Amino acid sequence: MDIVVKGRKTEVPERFRKHVAEKLKLDKIQKLDGKVISLDVEVSKEPNPRQADRSDRVEITVRGRGPVIRAEAAATDPYAALDLATAKLEARLRKQHDKRLSRRGNGRIPASEVPAAVGAAELDSSGRLVTEETAGEVPVTRMGSLEIRGEGPVVVREKTHTAAPMSLDQALYEMELVGHDFYLFVDAENKTPSVVYRRHAYDYGVIHLNTDAFAEETPGGAGGALGG
Repeated sequence: MDIVVKGRKTEVPERFRKHVAEKLKLDKIQKLDGKVISLDVEVSKEPNPRQADRSDRVEITVRGRGPVIRAEAAATDPYAALDLATAKLEARLRKQHDKRLSRRGNGRIPASEVPAAVGAAELDSSGRLVTEETAGEVPVTRMGSLEIRGEGPVVVREKTHTAAPMSLDQALYEMELVGHDFYLFVDAENKTPSVVYRRHAYDYGVIHLNTDAFAEETPGGAGGALGG
């Protein structure tokens, strides 16, 4: 397994590439997860001078035969960001490793109890989910695939993923592994695009998109258009 280091709209010095290889010990990672297939490290730089304390961002993605595990961090330089991201990654790998050794489902929210922990969405004026972690951050406005942070600059970032339908319980688990406050998935029960997100404390929320209902309510919907 190789480590792939790439820059997003920035050059990655050879010295930093070597440092990444030394920092991310493959034998240590494979000891925690022997099913790792690839390890990608993406480096990016924030040009906005107002975010100088978070100007360099490092994102580490581990892919294998199980769930994708991701960790990212930002700091004043790429070396500090790499240290923070590596610490997060090792913690998530260790969490998954310990879970495999324990009984299946131990420490997870049982599927029967998930609905009780689900609440309503809370959105700010920009239309994004409000969580304890996002409170006080620089406002983010989204316009399609455009992401505008504060007063700018505009950052274009669009990703496409393939994924099999899963249960809400599994989506919560995989959200924890990638370290995000939300997780997009296709619900295995009703086959709808859905988002599970973190609320306060240990509560979670879920949003389902029902496109069939929209087509039925719209005159000359998809079925009528196809029928001519």
